[in-house]
Amino acid sequence: MLNAAYKEFAEQGYKQASTNRIVKDAGIGKGMLFYYFKSKEELFHYLIDYGINFVIDKYLNQLDESEPDFIERYKQAAQVKMKALNENSFIFSFFGSLYVNEEVELPDGLTARLFEVRKLADSKRLNNLDMSLFRDDVAPDLTCKLIQWSLEGYERELIVRLKGQKLTSIDYDPYWEEFYDYLAVLKKIFYKLEV
Repeated sequence: MLNAAYKEFAEQGYKQASTNRIVKDAGIGKGMLFYYFKSKEELFHYLIDYGINFVIDKYLNQLDESEPDFIERYKQAAQVKMKALNENSFIFSFFGSLYVNEEVELPDGLTARLFEVRKLADSKRLNNLDMSLFRDDVAPDLTCKLIQWSLEGYERELIVRLKGQKLTSIDYDPYWEEFYDYLAVLKKIFYKLEV
């Protein structure tokens, strides 16, 4: 039921989401959905809360902040995120849709939790980095942003390429090799030359 709800809200947004499609996709009666949730809004809020816990537990808490190299940390984060995506891709799509569309006003408590998750993600990504690895002629914060934007763009392109495929039956090795090639290029562009 939750996966069907995540999928519906991710694909349709809050306003266009249909509880009829959710129960049909989940293979349950509408009464069962409303036994657990009094309204579409309550279900939506539950999905946010549950999803926040999932993202923190299965993704953010798994990241190694002791890695001082920004690109190496990003590489590790991508591997952890892929594992979490395989567990529940709809949660990540749901949050992506939630951030992009911002079509619904949330209770203060949920808004605060989402803000805290963003802060935690930024902290996990940026704390304890060794900025001396970057070239001296580009500001380190600009370097981090440019690398981050490049990798997020690659991630979006990859999601489009994989859309509609069964994630459990994909050979990811070629994708990882391609990803590592991009990381090597980014290091060549933004890092000091290795002596």
